[in-house]
Amino acid sequence: MPLSPLDHDRRYGELDQVVRAYLGQAADDTPDRPSQALTAYLRHTWHTRPWALAIAERQLRDYADNPPGRLRLRLGEFYPVPDVGLPEGEIQEWLYCLADHIRRSIEQGECPAPSAPVTHWEWHARFPELAQFLGGWFSQDMPDEFDDHDAAVDDYRTSTDPQLTARLVGELHELLALGLGETDYATALAELGMEVDPPAPYSPSGWLALLADRLSEPEAPQS
Repeated sequence: MPLSPLDHDRRYGELDQVVRAYLGQAADDTPDRPSQALTAYLRHTWHTRPWALAIAERQLRDYADNPPGRLRLRLGEFYPVPDVGLPEGEIQEWLYCLADHIRRSIEQGECPAPSAPVTHWEWHARFPELAQFLGGWFSQDMPDEFDDHDAAVDDYRTSTDPQLTARLVGELHELLALGLGETDYATALAELGMEVDPPAPYSPSGWLALLADRLSEPEAPQS
């Protein structure tokens, strides 16, 4: 039978985070150089969950040491490594390479320098509530569902727990504090799931600042 969620997380939860960091990225790690995807994973995890690095190293190495055999494949009791663009015969060595890089990072205290997110995974890992907001309320269907951008924001606010709204405001301020150019802010919005343009006459950063201010205001009492 397939793995239960608890079993999956115990055995492969952090391994899954590492591998998902390669979404849309090249698995071009070498023994001397981690890939852009792994560097993004290390940067974010050092900052938010440094204890998880040791779990990732162990789960990667355990999986490479004990790849699923025929019985586990037939029963579905294993973690299927997503396609990362490598031949099947190279996956085991690649997993060892990742484990070695993570171990070296831990033992030598090598933390990637802070920067704006670089990969799709890193954008979503760093700004999860903003991704939920933009992907859920500003997809390509937004013009059919709401009269305008303000109506979509109002719907988010009235249907979302105030604690999550406060978290979103914090993420908006963090994104603005990166001090990116307008092209990079437009890229950030797209990476985080926004499929429509900001409302005229606002630039991407101008609209983000407007959102932060508006969502920080106390909600008007119901009449």
